Amino acid sequence: MPEDDLHQAPPQTTVRAVDRALDVLLCFSKSEDGLSLSDIARAVNLHKSTVHRLLASLQAKGFVRKYPHSDRYCLGWSVLELMSGIYQSDELSSVVLPEMTHLRDETGETVVLYVRSGHERIRIQTVETNKPSRQPLNIGRTYPLFVGASGKVLLAYSDAVLILEVMTDPRFAKHMDKEAFLNQLRRVKERGYATSLRERDADSAAIAVPVFGRHNFLAALSVTGPAVRLTPETLESMRETLLQSARLITGLLSR
Repeated sequence: MPEDDLHQAPPQTTVRAVDRALDVLLCFSKSEDGLSLSDIARAVNLHKSTVHRLLASLQAKGFVRKYPHSDRYCLGWSVLELMSGIYQSDELSSVVLPEMTHLRDETGETVVLYVRSGHERIRIQTVETNKPSRQPLNIGRTYPLFVGASGKVLLAYSDAVLILEVMTDPRFAKHMDKEAFLNQLRRVKERGYATSLRERDADSAAIAVPVFGRHNFLAALSVTGPAVRLTPETLESMRETLLQSARLITGLLSR
């Protein structure tokens, strides 16, 4: 990865009003009980009057709605229309799920598929373990790219501009040295997999590998579970099984 590339500023090509509206929508990804106007304004760092105008536009298009007899907002039904389009147009349900189920049966642990969404990773598919686990891993949850095995896989196979953007995230500075992190990403790409132990969650561990497909599709396929079960030795023993599943899925998605 050329050093000069890491110091190039990303081009400013976004539209501010669109950015702000999308930031408002993304607030709801981490809320199960809805959000008040104040909650949203605080989360996106905008004045309440600005957020109120954005919510009015989103509400008119059905992407946001208000709870009856409440001042709290939640996602609207138009979001489901978009989601139905995703499931009708992609191949994940028919191609990935059977192999993920097979991988779950082989390892005995939860299998997850992540893709990149901006500067975060989003969980788009999961097959839960049959063993005792703390809680189910819901589809749609997002996490930073710079923590966790899947995040590091997605970032290691991305371009230098994105890596620079992620390392300038205010949250990144609290975690690690930039040069050490770059070396870690280089190692992930050299080895073809990443592991994490009590990194994103104090009780969990994971191993992840890249999955490729047509049109520059990139995903991270991972096996995750409690750290007491997934020791470094156990993760290493799963590596070849996980790589084999990733190669199979890559082949199917590349047709």
